[in-house]
Amino acid sequence: MISPENSRSAAVAVYDFSLTALRESDRDRYLACLLSPQDKRGPLSALYAFHAEIARVRDVAREPLPGEIRLQWWRDVLSDPGGTSGDGNPLAEALLACVRAYNLPVSVLQNMIDARIFDLYDDPMESRSSLEGYAGETASALIQLASLILDPAHAQQSASAAGHAGVAQTIAGLLLLLPLHRRRGQVYFPAELLAATGLDRDAFLAGTDEDAVSRAIRALSGLGRDHLAKVRTDAKGISPANRFAFITLALAEPVFDRAERAGSKLFEQSIVPSQWRRQWWMWKAARSGRW
Repeated sequence: MISPENSRSAAVAVYDFSLTALRESDRDRYLACLLSPQDKRGPLSALYAFHAEIARVRDVAREPLPGEIRLQWWRDVLSDPGGTSGDGNPLAEALLACVRAYNLPVSVLQNMIDARIFDLYDDPMESRSSLEGYAGETASALIQLASLILDPAHAQQSASAAGHAGVAQTIAGLLLLLPLHRRRGQVYFPAELLAATGLDRDAFLAGTDEDAVSRAIRALSGLGRDHLAKVRTDAKGISPANRFAFITLALAEPVFDRAERAGSKLFEQSIVPSQWRRQWWMWKAARSGRW
């Protein structure tokens, strides 16, 4: 007979790999795990490490077809959470343990995978609503799933804030990755936003009209700020426990500030804040619940 102590040890052990993997793949969310309640760190690390894994598929696969195959493998794993398709892969085992323990909606995770197909190609982001939809199925969904781990009884109360937070986070991430995306020929800036600033996809990537590029960067940053403001308006609906799902949102506003100052120079220079600054901002957010 398995003792309760051994059962608890096994439950903790399944997350050992995901926490270690997260430290390498997403240092900010790794810190967010450490700032969260101890008994939630393992499950959160499994969720966040999965998110990091599918977010970097283009970096690993290089070509669309191998990337789609890798994403399909994760779909197959999640299609039968109680099955054995993830056996032997420690991250898959940790994710499935998390799904079972917290009854996470598999359809949301599947939609997260499907949204990442966009990353594999160089198709334009057609509109603001397309960008918000992409963010909703990735970063927003991640925050809401984390809330189901942290405080499921009150997760629904923070759904609106999670939606806006995910868009703000996504936009901040796109600004940080702009030099990389430009080298790849990827444009996540909505076509309608570029048109409003006198650009199209090719002119934006060329970067010769620096004033117009700077306007486009300010416009995208402004969209991120709009969603961040809505998070702050909705913050009263976030339970104290579920504030930990929003910790990394503390990085968004400093990124918007830096991107707007850099303007068109953002194509060539990194605006990634230092590690100690990011840690400080997240620690303050964890303590205060303010972003």
